[in-house]
Amino acid sequence: MNLFQDYFSDYVSDFQLSTLGAGVIRRFAVKRAERELTVVLALNELVDYSVFKSAEESIKKNMGLEKVSLKPRYVSERFEPSYLPSIVEFVKRGNPAANGFFDGAETEYDGNTLTVKLKKGGREILLAQKVNEEIESVIFDLFGLDLKIQLVETESYDIEKEVKKAYEKLRTDKEQEKKEQEKNVQHKRLGDLPVYIDTKKNIYGKNIKETPKNIADIRIDDGVVTVWGDVLKHEAKETRRGGNKIFTFDITDYTSSVTCKMFDSNSVIDAIVNRLSSAKTVMVTGRYQLDKYTNEYLILPDGIASVLKAEKEDNAPEKRVELHLHTSLSAMDGISSPTALVNRAAKWGHKAIAVTDHGVVQALPEASKAAKSAGIKLICGMEGYLVDDEKYPDFMHMKTRDFKRNHIIFLIKNLEGRKVLYKHISASNVKYYKNRPLIPKSILRQHRNGIVIGSACEQGEVYQAILNGATDEELDEIASFYDYLEIQPNGNNEFMLRTSNEEYVLTKKGEERKNVYWRVRTQEDLININKRIVACADRLGKMTVATGDVHFLDEHDAKFRAIIMASKGFDDADQQAPLYFKTTEEMLKDFEWAGDRAKEFVIYNPNKIADLIDDDVVPIPPGTFQPHIDGAEEELTETCWKNAKEKYGDPVPEEVGPRLQKELDSIIKHGYAVLYVIAKRLVKNSEEHGYLVGSRGSVGSSLVAHLGGISEVNPLPPHYVCPKCKHSEFVTDGSVGSGFDLPPKNCPVCGEPMDRDGHEIPFETFLGFDGDKEPDIDLNFSGDFQSQSHRFTEELFGKSHVFKAGTMSTVADKTAYGYVKKYLEERGLKVPRAEEDRLTVGCTGIKRTTGQHPGGMVVVPEEYEVEDFTPVQYPSDDASKGTLTTHFDFKNALHDTLLKLDELGHDVPTLYKFIEDATGIPVMDVDICDPKLYQMITSTEPIGVSPEDIDCPTSTLSIPEMGTPFVIGMLVEAKPKTFSDLLQISGLSHGTDVWLGNAQELIHNGTCTISEVIGCRDGIMTYLIHKAEAYEKETGKPSPLSKKDCFKIMEYTRKGKAPKELPPYEERMREIGVEQWYIDSCYKIKYMFPKAHAAAYVIAALRLGWYKIYYPVEYYSAFFTVRGGDLDAVAAVAGKNAVKARMEEIKAHKNNGTITQKESDTYVILQIVIEMLCRGVEFLPVDLYKSDWRVYKIENGKIRLPFTAIDGIGVNAAKQIVAAVNDGNGDFISCDDLMARAGIGQSVVDSLRKCGALGDLPDSNQISLFGF
Repeated sequence: MNLFQDYFSDYVSDFQLSTLGAGVIRRFAVKRAERELTVVLALNELVDYSVFKSAEESIKKNMGLEKVSLKPRYVSERFEPSYLPSIVEFVKRGNPAANGFFDGAETEYDGNTLTVKLKKGGREILLAQKVNEEIESVIFDLFGLDLKIQLVETESYDIEKEVKKAYEKLRTDKEQEKKEQEKNVQHKRLGDLPVYIDTKKNIYGKNIKETPKNIADIRIDDGVVTVWGDVLKHEAKETRRGGNKIFTFDITDYTSSVTCKMFDSNSVIDAIVNRLSSAKTVMVTGRYQLDKYTNEYLILPDGIASVLKAEKEDNAPEKRVELHLHTSLSAMDGISSPTALVNRAAKWGHKAIAVTDHGVVQALPEASKAAKSAGIKLICGMEGYLVDDEKYPDFMHMKTRDFKRNHIIFLIKNLEGRKVLYKHISASNVKYYKNRPLIPKSILRQHRNGIVIGSACEQGEVYQAILNGATDEELDEIASFYDYLEIQPNGNNEFMLRTSNEEYVLTKKGEERKNVYWRVRTQEDLININKRIVACADRLGKMTVATGDVHFLDEHDAKFRAIIMASKGFDDADQQAPLYFKTTEEMLKDFEWAGDRAKEFVIYNPNKIADLIDDDVVPIPPGTFQPHIDGAEEELTETCWKNAKEKYGDPVPEEVGPRLQKELDSIIKHGYAVLYVIAKRLVKNSEEHGYLVGSRGSVGSSLVAHLGGISEVNPLPPHYVCPKCKHSEFVTDGSVGSGFDLPPKNCPVCGEPMDRDGHEIPFETFLGFDGDKEPDIDLNFSGDFQSQSHRFTEELFGKSHVFKAGTMSTVADKTAYGYVKKYLEERGLKVPRAEEDRLTVGCTGIKRTTGQHPGGMVVVPEEYEVEDFTPVQYPSDDASKGTLTTHFDFKNALHDTLLKLDELGHDVPTLYKFIEDATGIPVMDVDICDPKLYQMITSTEPIGVSPEDIDCPTSTLSIPEMGTPFVIGMLVEAKPKTFSDLLQISGLSHGTDVWLGNAQELIHNGTCTISEVIGCRDGIMTYLIHKAEAYEKETGKPSPLSKKDCFKIMEYTRKGKAPKELPPYEERMREIGVEQWYIDSCYKIKYMFPKAHAAAYVIAALRLGWYKIYYPVEYYSAFFTVRGGDLDAVAAVAGKNAVKARMEEIKAHKNNGTITQKESDTYVILQIVIEMLCRGVEFLPVDLYKSDWRVYKIENGKIRLPFTAIDGIGVNAAKQIVAAVNDGNGDFISCDDLMARAGIGQSVVDSLRKCGALGDLPDSNQISLFGF
């Protein structure tokens, strides 16, 4: 017996020998020329791969060989699944693809199959590299077992994500290394300017040696100037002739801003753009002159250089913590974003920062996210409005000027305190709102657990008491309520020095008011007030804390706040206090008067308070909190399988069963079954009340949604199915875009005409590739039923657990621009356009008001209260709206925490209801495959009118999604012929940069047809999958694009990320046969519409189109009832000529540029009116006794106008007229009688008289004595 130890004991270590020595050598293989040795070694015990590896190295080194391979052999009974890591190591020798994916993998072994559960994903990669087969081979070699290896993913692995993550870490590490190196470099500043001259690097032209001047100091006759500035934006445009570019960039030094402009060859400009893109700050020298094209003075650069800017730093060895800070979510008050402020604190090395917006905590979610990313502690807080209800018990019934409200600071200490504060916020918004959300002191006194309370600014109780002359005893009593007392820099309160020195002053209304600041005349007075606060705190044993009352990030941001305050009418908007975020040194300087105690107030005490705050306090609890419905999983599963078998037979086809089970498994696994069941019940409830429900968004991508009765869209591949015997035939090769496009066919089994359905929409579009994306189920309820749907949701979960989803609106670009222009005009200021743009950008994104989602209903699980997650309030602080909303903006804060049901109001279900009631024909019985429906898309023939009659080449006027001028233009250009073509039209009309400058040009140039362009997002994935399948079939090789790759390409394209993310895939796309025009089209797209949404819209459009063709009277009656708001009733009744005349009048206004939006809307309605009249359907005038308030009633084949069709009569007046007609008191005897019984005014009567609705009804009840 040849033992390993007999031959190799001198060449391996003692440990290696003890492990391998008893092994029996079965075979030697020697390659003398190559100096290679292979040893096959039989062992009784399993040995880790690392032992073989180290022994091989020892033998190779000690015997002077080039390569040594030790190949173990075991008896089959020794095999254990736990040996997998060593087996994988053997595989790695020849296939590095196995590296990493098996880390932490779990196994299951049944004697024939070894199932490997991959925790890091990678199954597709491993299978493509045949790693499973190599593992099988190694096991056979080692143990003589012929096992099957099955790889399954328990967690997906996104290799690109991991690569990006590694790259990002590398980049971050390099940046940090660079920063550390920079700390040790002593740069040279350029005079008093915040730039380091030793970092100057030339970008273009001459070497700049001149010292820059302030941009604000440039004069039009300066000639050549030199400036510095941060780059705001830049743009390069190629000239029409090509070869050259015009390049402009704006810079600011915060005294003003200026545009720099260049014209040169593409190569020169491109080089400058590349260098400038990475430069944050530049120096520019060039001629300052008037540009004749923009009529603006700008700089024509002769030289450009990048330069490092000297950023403000907090270099104090011991750093402060800011405990009083406002963000841009302090409505129209704070300026800077939560993220910017948190990042600044982290950059300065502060260990914590508090956010204390006025009356709200809406900035906390963003601030928390930023703090986590930056590695700094966030102190969640708020500056509230306190009212002493013990002093003013009836304050809710008093005028605000007759009671005092004071500012107060709340800092959340722990999770209990979070809920306590949220309940106070809810109450302040719902019960105690009076111009501001007020918190009664008595309520706060009872409920303050887990909250640290500070005395706030000069509007706080303590400061105000001093201003009002309180004694020390009185001051101590007031201050005893607080946990710490605040003092602030003199600069914050210098406005007091500008007030009158009279104790009483007159307001703008001429009313006398006490001036509490009248005694404060000097800086010393301000210091003395702070000293009294310090003395009070000392007497009470409380901490004094110095805070900045921060309202903006940098000193120069005060200009933005001045503009915002001016927009609110403040006279002193330009006298901004220095409420910028200050360094420790700056704050210590502000409190020099405190001597040795300055550090106590500025540094030590704020840090002590920060240490009181628990580290786990976040504004919203982590995790997802779904409501519970007993048996939801079983209900959903049973419903779907029952409907699947009813439609497709039992057993269901292979195209149905596996997909349905995969969806159900994913939905149930991730806890989403309850959402589907809720949606199912909402739809069922609406249908029981006679209103169909339409789906929107990508929910139609889910077969579970379709079979669960939630969506009318069938996402399976196009197919036939026999309604009688259930025989089915599926088209899975991509040759047909929609089942509705299949030709009619009788069942080959029973001869029955087969149904056609299916639009081939992948499930991944809805729930993500791995089925773990939280679903958004958006449902379109009838606008007439929406409120009842909302009430039904409250019935399901309880009114105390259902709320409207809150929203926030911020200052938009146009609004900000208006503020800036008004500010400048009122002050007679003229600034460069670049400075206008900078000021505009600085004023955008600031919170203006709150609102509510039009249909979003948020459900709180029954075991929680809403304040476990968010306070509540009225939208826009308006109690009259009657609905409570989440305080947090749902989309940006609560989306991943609580369930939101999107129960939207829509016209289509309402149209369905009116048409079904009028015709008796159910909408679901409409034949969507009717050929006339596809004729009407590009022709007026199906409705029997000429294009000239209606000024439109199609029959789609009034059809939702297909009746707008923009879409009609698309229909004419693209000439769609099938349902799948219409899906393309719908997708193209809702996308961004999908039609204009993209598909439109491709169709126009003959590159492709409407059927081939990229229309909907899902089409990209299915197109690429079919291409990949065809490639594999033709070549016999695996496709270079996996299914997940196809999904990713779709996702990148639909989100406008193709320019950045698509290049690595481009060559592989070409390899499977994707044409270059298709790839180029992907690069242009910014946003894409989901195919399921498009399908829902097109189905609805064709259903309504069917009624329009075959039941015109009923169709127009329903249409005008639901959408006839801009009808010109006078012209409509007068007939075709009057309508034509009104249309020509509006067209004339359009041609001369005086058309209004109302006229544009009216023109579209008049087109529909003329179409109706040309089809022989007439309007009947408003009749006082026959007209409805809203419905366009059908009378003998004609349509009676309702009262709301009359200009000047609103909904309420119309309802009141109809109520009076039906009040049982008979006909009206006069207009006076009508006004009295209907409760309407003279103007409404005049409108009725003008349109002839009153006939000869007399004005008055009086009988003339001389009327004989």
